[in-house]
Amino acid sequence: MRSLLRCTRFLCALVALGAPVLAQEGTAEINTGDTAWVLTASALVLMMTLPGLALFYGGLVRSKNVLNVLMQCFLSAGIVGLLWILVGYSLAFGTGGSLIGDFSKVALSGVTMDSVSSNFATPPRNIPEYVFIMFQAMFAIITPALILGAIAERMKFSVWVAFITIWFLVVYCPIAHMVWAPEGWIFKSGAIDFAGGLVVHMSSGFSAMVTALFLGKRRGYGRESMPPHSLPLCLIGAGLLWTGWFGFNAGSALSASPLAALAFLNTGTAASTAVVAWAAVEWFHRGKPTALGGATAGVAGLVAITPACGNVSPLGAIYIGIGVTVVSYTAVTFLKPALDYDDSLDVFGVHALGGAWGALASGIFAVTYGSGINGNAQQVMVQLKGILFTAIFAPVVTLAILIVLRLIFGSLRVTDEDEVEGLDFSQHGENAYTA
Repeated sequence: MRSLLRCTRFLCALVALGAPVLAQEGTAEINTGDTAWVLTASALVLMMTLPGLALFYGGLVRSKNVLNVLMQCFLSAGIVGLLWILVGYSLAFGTGGSLIGDFSKVALSGVTMDSVSSNFATPPRNIPEYVFIMFQAMFAIITPALILGAIAERMKFSVWVAFITIWFLVVYCPIAHMVWAPEGWIFKSGAIDFAGGLVVHMSSGFSAMVTALFLGKRRGYGRESMPPHSLPLCLIGAGLLWTGWFGFNAGSALSASPLAALAFLNTGTAASTAVVAWAAVEWFHRGKPTALGGATAGVAGLVAITPACGNVSPLGAIYIGIGVTVVSYTAVTFLKPALDYDDSLDVFGVHALGGAWGALASGIFAVTYGSGINGNAQQVMVQLKGILFTAIFAPVVTLAILIVLRLIFGSLRVTDEDEVEGLDFSQHGENAYTA
């Protein structure tokens, strides 16, 4: 009896400590604590798109277009979430070569409940491959959705559906493979992109700029006032993005570990710094700090720390938050009016340039380095290669997609009448608000 009690106490102690359990006899050990954290992080990242990004972008457009923006976010989750399972995961993380994965995991072929994913964390962490697949699906979902901020209020909904489908397959999946898969050339070069500065923010930001230029300006842009219809919705969305971003960044450690704790701490620190710095700059420049500026600053700080959060110190995170304020505030306040482009919701200034700064700062302030890297100067050069490649590859391929779509659809924009009426009714037959 005493022996039985001792055994029972021992087993209870193992469970209480979150000890790893075997998925099945003869298979690799599954770390239950790491698995629980990545499951939680996956849900947090989905919250970034639905409802975070949807509300953030939806609050910034005019009231007649808010449902269109929300629907674009929802359908992005649907289309990309489905494509990720059918082919996207295989293209991004299949064995493949240095540029793109193969078709070995199409429709998750060969992946079972006993499959373990341990190749994408340092040190290796054993979590079910299904969990890794779902976590990465959330990144894939939000990335093309970010682009809609640059083309809001003017693209046909049918064109948007076709665009994100193709863009996801020929832009996102190859970049994800090159940066994050062990066979990818950017990964092998030792570049730091902890949670997606290149893969998510630069790819979408530079693609957004090309798409905005290709579509042209909104009707009346520069002549008519186009203020956000609901700044409260915008700030609520920004707050949800900030909350979800902890899963985005700390979840990328793929473990409940000190590395996740560092990424978690750096994420909040950089965002807080950017909000304070932006308010100070705006107060000095405009005489008043604005709510829109605060929301933009928070997102910019989160964008910039994303690639660096697992490799810099908290002090480095503060420097990154200050730096992105300078970069993104300059782009939004001075560069955009000077070049006279209609990036509706400032995707280029915040995500493209903020992401590029974060990727560069990953090398400048790194306290840990990529494979074979010996110092910050060398790491900066490695980071620049990834930055330059992404800044060229993403917009060039995006331009090709747009040209093909114009051949198929004719005009990519709604008619002038539909734009005046609003995309909520013209594209969906609904109105967000009733009298």
